[in-house]
Amino acid sequence: MRIGLLTGGGDCPGLNAVIRAVVRKGTEVHGHEFLGYRDGWRGPLERQTMPLGVEQTRGILPRGGTILGSSRTNPAKVEGGLDLVRDNLAADGVDALIAIGGEDTLGVATQLAAAGVQVVGVPKTIDNDLGATDVTFGFDTAVTIATEAIDRLHTTAGSHHRVLICEVMGRHAGWIALHAGLAGGANVILIPERPFDLEDVCRHVDSRFAQGFSSIVVVAEGASLAEGQLATQEAELDAFGHARLGGIGQLLEREIEARTGREARTTVLGHVQRGGSPTAYDRVLATRFGVHAVDAVSDGESGVMVALQGTAIVRVPLEEATRELKTVPPERYAEAEVFFG
Repeated sequence: MRIGLLTGGGDCPGLNAVIRAVVRKGTEVHGHEFLGYRDGWRGPLERQTMPLGVEQTRGILPRGGTILGSSRTNPAKVEGGLDLVRDNLAADGVDALIAIGGEDTLGVATQLAAAGVQVVGVPKTIDNDLGATDVTFGFDTAVTIATEAIDRLHTTAGSHHRVLICEVMGRHAGWIALHAGLAGGANVILIPERPFDLEDVCRHVDSRFAQGFSSIVVVAEGASLAEGQLATQEAELDAFGHARLGGIGQLLEREIEARTGREARTTVLGHVQRGGSPTAYDRVLATRFGVHAVDAVSDGESGVMVALQGTAIVRVPLEEATRELKTVPPERYAEAEVFFG
């Protein structure tokens, strides 16, 4: 078989590990040939390709990013885009496609599978918000980076008696904030699933200082006030209808200073969380996903995604994976609330 491979959406530690595993097992065990599509769905839309074999994937296991490039191109927003992708795959002699991505990328993959293209998905997102899989690769790396940053912020907060706010990624799901906040010993964690009241936040801050300690606030970029307002940088939406979020940390900084009289500073981790070398855990998980994805293609499967359930890699319908986001349940947030203030 000739198999196409693409990586879509935001870059993520572990993408290269998936590519390497797919190509290595696909070539040496199944005898497949691979074609890499550049820059996400833009590749099959515009027939932007690169050769993809064992030689091209040597040494990429520990590398961050993706050798294939990525973008947020959405073929469904291009007139006749899905038909064009299907026709271009056929013109390139591609028998099946492995799409590595998050909700948006796999949403397109689901539509292509329904249109008759053999497609297998691999879940990728640092936000850990894809359904049907316990964990997505990239999440452990993001949490590790955020936790290290929080550890470092503690020393400055204590030295200067400040409130230090750490803004992490998480548009609709607060998994990074929750895990990094717990691991880093934050005394306030704010997530999109639980709109917050500024007075409550300030009470926790005041309580912390009353005990003789400085305050660390961890906030997901998609967290909102109880009134429901999100902090956005611009009104323009991307190809999948998402606004660019940002500014919740600065809002908290201003309000906490004004309401408590304590000096506050914000650190926005941004793309630092999704860059650089993946952790050992993410390298292993990504490799396992790649191995099982190419097996699924070889078995003639389509419209499925490989997923981690418990310790096993299983195959689940793509529709199940993209039906709804996996968000932080109330009971998990309640565990963190024990340490607020």
